Amino acid sequence: MVSLSLALTLAGDAVGVFGGLLVFVEFFQLPSYLSYEPEFDSYNFDISPLDVTEHTWIGRIGALCIALGFALRFAGGISTLV
Repeated sequence: MVSLSLALTLAGDAVGVFGGLLVFVEFFQLPSYLSYEPEFDSYNFDISPLDVTEHTWIGRIGALCIALGFALRFAGGISTLV
């Protein structure tokens, strides 16, 4: 049987790794204002302040998962003291 502190620590690790993977995917997405034209081998910038999105929900959920992973690890460490 797994103790509560070990279960919380392992759950925190798993959630944190998943969040880190989502943030990694977020970093390698093209921004909405950048487009690539292969026939000219060039990038075009079409910047309109109303249309620009810098972050997607993938990155936001990833950051929340990382924060939750740290919280679970902290709770696992605290439960060993109690």
